[in-house]
Amino acid sequence: MANDTMTSSAASLSGSPLAGMTLPRLLMRNATEYASEIAMREKDRGIWQELTWADYGEEVIKCAAGLDALGVGSENAMLILGDNRIRLYAGMVAMTMLRGYAMPTYSGATLAELQHFANEVPMAAALAEDQEHVDKVLDLRAAGCDIPYIIYDEERGLNDYDVPGLLSWTELLEKGAANLAANKDLRDRLITQSTPEDPAVFMHSSGTTGKPKGIVLSQRNVISAAWSAYEGGGFGEKEDVLAYLPLAWVGDYALTVAAAITYRFTVNVPERQETVLRDLREIAPTFYLAAPRSWDNILTTIQVGIENSTRLKKGLYHFFMDRAVAAQRRKLDGKSESGLDWLWRRLGEWIIFGPIKDQFGLDRVAHAFTGGEAMGEDTFVFYRALGIKLRQLYGQTENSAFNAIQSADEVQLHTVGRPLPGVEIKITDDGEILVKAESVFDGYFNNPEATAETLRDGWLHSGDAGYLEEDGHLVVLGRVSEVVRTAAGERFVPNYIENRLKFSPYIRDAAVVGSGRDELVAMVCIDFEAVGHWAEVNGVPYVSYADLSQRKEVAGLLKQAFLRVNTALPETLRLHRFVSLHKEFDPDDGEITRTRKLRRKVVEERYAPVITALYDGSPTVHMTAIVTYETGETSKVERTLLVWEV
Repeated sequence: MANDTMTSSAASLSGSPLAGMTLPRLLMRNATEYASEIAMREKDRGIWQELTWADYGEEVIKCAAGLDALGVGSENAMLILGDNRIRLYAGMVAMTMLRGYAMPTYSGATLAELQHFANEVPMAAALAEDQEHVDKVLDLRAAGCDIPYIIYDEERGLNDYDVPGLLSWTELLEKGAANLAANKDLRDRLITQSTPEDPAVFMHSSGTTGKPKGIVLSQRNVISAAWSAYEGGGFGEKEDVLAYLPLAWVGDYALTVAAAITYRFTVNVPERQETVLRDLREIAPTFYLAAPRSWDNILTTIQVGIENSTRLKKGLYHFFMDRAVAAQRRKLDGKSESGLDWLWRRLGEWIIFGPIKDQFGLDRVAHAFTGGEAMGEDTFVFYRALGIKLRQLYGQTENSAFNAIQSADEVQLHTVGRPLPGVEIKITDDGEILVKAESVFDGYFNNPEATAETLRDGWLHSGDAGYLEEDGHLVVLGRVSEVVRTAAGERFVPNYIENRLKFSPYIRDAAVVGSGRDELVAMVCIDFEAVGHWAEVNGVPYVSYADLSQRKEVAGLLKQAFLRVNTALPETLRLHRFVSLHKEFDPDDGEITRTRKLRRKVVEERYAPVITALYDGSPTVHMTAIVTYETGETSKVERTLLVWEV
């Protein structure tokens, strides 16, 4: 082991008032002591429907009692399918009361992926958002998966279904009410029977190198992570949050269930994924977490709106924003704010910055975060200049989402901040990040081999490469497994370079190749919306994604991104050639995970002809790709791709 170790503080959950608490106990504390406060809102047909903590607690209790009446208990699992909905969250907490496994899935998961999940543990029920997701469960049944009960939220389209074990949420709650009435001790048992070591949620790894591994987080794990983030200044009590992230992503559960119940957040559920930006403006949350790509999309929308506005508005915007960006860069360089910077800041807030933040529902955000991958410097500086104290965080599913965060007034572009209270971080001699905390899971579900590789001597081997700076800030470089060498022996992390290529708003995905070779090359997928808008503004005609990706003008746009990245790389690791692919990397095609992590082996095998052309000097390459649709049907897409020199 290296001596590079950092502990944020000696404090831990065991020494706090939350020690020994469970999610059901905390929920019922809220339902009793804060009964009239708003716990959740959900937009339905344009109107926000509110649930108090008392309402929410009763909903969960009746759901748990209903599931109990169906025979669901410990060691059983309930599959959760759909987008964010109050009843799906309530179902997850209800399974916690029963000491069972709540297993959320990605809304776009394929039948094969769902089969893998459903076969890991006895599946007593499935909780589905609507008809589409009920049909997915029926497909699972047809494929041989034993799922006795299917509970659904949205009734539309399901009236004529004659299916064994199919019942609505309302019918489930009626069974629960009857069960509670018949068994007077049931309510207390549901609240008190689970322990901190019992399951909170059953999640999965991203599956970049194989099938996703099962990850059961205990109630102690998730409450400890929430406590660490709270103590570390990540959020306060009674935050307003927007529940729009995928249910199967640990970040969503950590915020909208664990932290929300522990610290009494108001969780706001948008009407649909398509209405998130509109609903964001109406809610104006106090806490907002988004991936770098989401922040990029909002920035692009702002820039497009400014360019389409009047000359006066454009002039005012650039006058104040240019000064704010320059001041923010000086601040990041360690220079203090001048009196003139302060004046332009206050005037800009009144004339430009405030109205922009209000337009996007960001005017109340006190805690703004990005995570999952590196964010582009220009994007990060823009939001800081706008007055949003955007910060970076670092975490994994295996440690309940929170390892390290930046403090609001101490950010650095290349770090993810210091370890949180109760979190210890160590760097091995080969540069791997190790984590020790009460938020770390106990091992992969029924997978002792993978557990033995990941948990050693009380430390979680994160699989990420990084280092600690002298001031305690953590720098994350990429996956240890992806640290490779060129033919000349130069070490590099492809993901590190790929993330920097994706700093460009015109590049959605990238795959850098160079292991064991003399030079580095790359395949990129354009961001269709951003490049399409650029093409329209600049009079570049196109008829499809494939057509636009091969335009000479677009190649020039992409080349600028490559040149910019090359300036930050040593000469031996600079990119020499690239191909703009004719389709995006797609999780349905197995090229990326549901969290958009690259499945490198799949990509390099599938695009082997492209890689060959990048190295043998060919000006073009004919490529045939198999595209998989949501229905499971496939089709061939053929295109001649151009090879460009950087």
